[in-house]
Amino acid sequence: MLKIGLQLYTLREELEQDFEGTLRKVAELGYSGVEFFNYFGRSAGEVKALLEETGLTAIGAHRPYDVLLENADAELDYILKLGSPYLIVPYLTEEQRSDWSGIAAHLRTLGEKCKEKGAVLLYHNHDFELRESADGLTAFDYLYREVPQELLQVEMDTCWVHYGGYDPVQYIGKYAGRLPLIHLKDMKRLADGSAETVALGEGEVELAAILEAAEQAGAEWAIVEQDFCSRPPLDSVADSIKWLETNYKQGGNIHV
Repeated sequence: MLKIGLQLYTLREELEQDFEGTLRKVAELGYSGVEFFNYFGRSAGEVKALLEETGLTAIGAHRPYDVLLENADAELDYILKLGSPYLIVPYLTEEQRSDWSGIAAHLRTLGEKCKEKGAVLLYHNHDFELRESADGLTAFDYLYREVPQELLQVEMDTCWVHYGGYDPVQYIGKYAGRLPLIHLKDMKRLADGSAETVALGEGEVELAAILEAAEQAGAEWAIVEQDFCSRPPLDSVADSIKWLETNYKQGGNIHV
């Protein structure tokens, strides 16, 4: 079965106010691991000690693209000290994605550096990779064609694939064996065509089918994320794991 983690961006305000206390609450809710995006000034040693205290696993880290290009060695050293091999490109600004060929070249270089240190580079998508194209392909497919599997793995945000107009289950199958991580997120479409993220089970995304497909594709982790919450974020992430406990394998042991 998939292990269940949380992308900590969902709790960014809580972490800023109380980093240690917030991670303890995440563990109490039943999440098995956490995916970082910011370390809030803590050293790798301090974070590792907190993970050991709580029993949480460091799944990996989303770190800004420009930071990775400029400071890859330090970023790799930090995440490897936490016991995770996964370093993830989380987002590209409009300016950064003006040249998909150049991005692919940079990802190859980063992927080589990760491989040398025993780490793995992943790329996390939004919807624009599915709406923009390069060389006759979606930008999503183009990047993974141009950068070999041993240098770049997939972290598929299944909700953004859905919002981008594609079938997440089909896309998961397409990248089976190259997909250690998925983001599990739900959304409601608004009248103006935009969407709001909601707790798992409160929206339109076919979560059960995604979880089954991810298992079959060999994914390791399903990582819960809610970009914006209409109620206190800790309540939202609590509701999301309750949905998983009820609906994923009928409440089977998802915390191992």
